[in-house]
Amino acid sequence: MNEHATPLSDSASAGVKRRRFLQASAASLALAAFPASGVAFAAAKPKRVGLIGAGWYGKSDLWRLIQVAPVEVVSICDPDQNMLAEAVEIASQRQASHNKPRTYGDYREMLKEKDLDIVLVGTPDHWHALPAIAAMEAGADVYVQKPISVDVLEGEAMVAAARQHKRVVQVGTQRKSTPHLIDAKKQVVDAGLLGTIGHVEMCCYFHMRANGDPPLMPVPDFLDYEMWTGPAPLRPYDGIPHKRWWRTFTEYGNGITGDMCVHLLDTARWMLGLGWPKQVTSNGGILVQTGGKSNISDTQSATFEFDNFNAQWQHRTWGAPTDPDYPWALFIYGDKGTLKASTMRADFIPNDKGAKPIHFECLYEREEYPEDVTEKDIELNAAPATRRHMRDFLAAIETRGRPIADIEQGHISTASCILANLSMQLGGRPLRYDPAQRIIIDDADATRLLRREYRQPWRHPADV
Repeated sequence: MNEHATPLSDSASAGVKRRRFLQASAASLALAAFPASGVAFAAAKPKRVGLIGAGWYGKSDLWRLIQVAPVEVVSICDPDQNMLAEAVEIASQRQASHNKPRTYGDYREMLKEKDLDIVLVGTPDHWHALPAIAAMEAGADVYVQKPISVDVLEGEAMVAAARQHKRVVQVGTQRKSTPHLIDAKKQVVDAGLLGTIGHVEMCCYFHMRANGDPPLMPVPDFLDYEMWTGPAPLRPYDGIPHKRWWRTFTEYGNGITGDMCVHLLDTARWMLGLGWPKQVTSNGGILVQTGGKSNISDTQSATFEFDNFNAQWQHRTWGAPTDPDYPWALFIYGDKGTLKASTMRADFIPNDKGAKPIHFECLYEREEYPEDVTEKDIELNAAPATRRHMRDFLAAIETRGRPIADIEQGHISTASCILANLSMQLGGRPLRYDPAQRIIIDDADATRLLRREYRQPWRHPADV
């Protein structure tokens, strides 16, 4: 999962220099107001930033932050020395000071300095909870990628730490900051065009389940595989794990449901004002792609029950999508119409044939941020959303308020997807989670699954 940014062209470089000059000039007074919150971010000096996890999306988040605020990247941590060196080089090119960040292979050593205002956690999922909590304890505000945890009690511990240490924690569920989805929420959902909502569907039909069978091999000298594995089970080494390979194993994440459903469930909850589902049920497994080493499901459905309707999830990592225009999407059904929504577009389709459909197109910002175009593996459609998400995060830091994707909301969406996986693991058993007691109601066996065993000597945050 490497993301290797390429050097900027002359025209792109000029654009970057001009914007950095304007940013530096504005910083003496105040940065531009953040549209997500309407709050201005006044910066007397650049925020000091550290990155934990210098893979594809860790770097991507860092580059978006640099684009919207005059931050100083002080430290970068990764157990892969090659990945670390690349991130340092690009950071020194992109940040205004051109300073090279300090490097670390162990996040604990980085956080001992206690000199960071902001920490970005862009690690694989099994490494979200411990570094995020440690960063909060070290006095930093945190931007952590989704899903926030690999088990439910990790998420509870992260919320508790954020509240105890009074830290601002933004989760990388940036659909809430996606311009065309914000417009769709306002113009369709909030305007009442859907009428009475009776059902929600979510799906992902991307063929994104890596399922190879590479041979075992020696761990390369540049990778600290013990540190990369951390609290997860130590699998025999069979190739660079962070090139999307890790996502195909339940040891490190929660499969397609934990990776992709969390975005859409979070979007549905945001658009419709939903809290915890009352009950979660799921079925599925490895039904088609039975070869290879992958142990995550290739087919899965889940039902999240809310007061007045159900939200249904379906994924297949094989076959064709039911709607080619919406292969990874959210559908909200009302008695007056349907809203289709994805990262690429949205459409309101009224039931009344005399009413006017509404189409929403994805926003790109190639002209304003020309360096996006030369950045390898960038998700161009997601970059504007992530920039707005970072602005909202910075605004919350200034006001000490809650960001739009606060850790508690990220926990609800993450834990709900984890519960779906647990239900599937238990043969489709309905699960009712009580967040106050942190138990599955009337189900001691399922309650025990809310917490994974950690590999020694790492300690689960629920035990601390």
